[in-house]
Amino acid sequence: MASKFSKETYMYWYELMQLIRQFELMAEEKYKMEGKIRGFFHAYVGQEAIAAGCMTATRPEDPFITGYRDHGLALSKGVSANACMAELYGKATGAAKGKGGSMHFFGVDVHFFGGHGIVGAQIGTGAGLAFAEKYKGTDNVCLTFFGDGAARQGILHETFNLAMLWKLPVVFICENNNYAMGTSVERTSNVVDIYKLADAYEMPGDSIDGMSAEAVHEGVARAVKRARAGEGPTLLEIKTYRYKGHSISDPQKYRTKEEVEEYKQRDPIQLVQSTILANKYATAADLEAINKRVADTVAASVKFAEESPWPDDSEVLKDVYIDKNYPFLVD
Repeated sequence: MASKFSKETYMYWYELMQLIRQFELMAEEKYKMEGKIRGFFHAYVGQEAIAAGCMTATRPEDPFITGYRDHGLALSKGVSANACMAELYGKATGAAKGKGGSMHFFGVDVHFFGGHGIVGAQIGTGAGLAFAEKYKGTDNVCLTFFGDGAARQGILHETFNLAMLWKLPVVFICENNNYAMGTSVERTSNVVDIYKLADAYEMPGDSIDGMSAEAVHEGVARAVKRARAGEGPTLLEIKTYRYKGHSISDPQKYRTKEEVEEYKQRDPIQLVQSTILANKYATAADLEAINKRVADTVAASVKFAEESPWPDDSEVLKDVYIDKNYPFLVD
């Protein structure tokens, strides 16, 4: 099996995707089996190749913003497993000081701007981040993620119009996992190929295999290059699949077990693992050592969360309004 990328890239993808997968599975266990995590919880299991491919196709200073299925992208951008797990536990050491929970991870220092609970709200906010980068004269590009359900929101059309008019450096990424909560794309729109929505604004659009880290990297890299050159936004429909329910309480009666198993035959982690082994980039023992290292990181994050303090009552009214001294704001 020939490889398109370097050994270092495949090894990076493998470890990152394993971190996301193991973190999500551990968090689900702490939620379902032990009741230590409460509230909303939307797992990224099955969609890891999107996070991996986007990371290698961008620079660390490129801002990312997403909806409430945010754990995987937060970990990818560099929000620590400790801060992520502590946030799920509602602890003061969490990524949002224990105030945001699963849907509102945040990491200004690593250019991760959420985690947003209102469906589609991040689409407009992502364009705003891109506008800020253009205003400041950087060549940074904002990756704005949303689901197929959010593609039905009116804010998408308003944002697409302005993003094209102003040639904003933004890549709109629809993580199409086939279902908005429990409703398939086919039942919500006459346009089932979401990337075609870009046509109305003369915006470039493309459909990408979201189970392949290689395909994601290549598609995102093209869009990012275009944005850095001042040519404006692109809409990427990245077709993926979530192995878990929409949220942790989802009974998943709208799809069959056979459908889920069919998608698992192209598991993104297994695809990368197969390429690594076929090209002798690492041995099975080497990969198992990575798995163990990741497992230790996740276990340590649980210990950190459980030993961290609860937010103090004095924090209730803090952070309601943004601090004017935040570094990403223009003076």
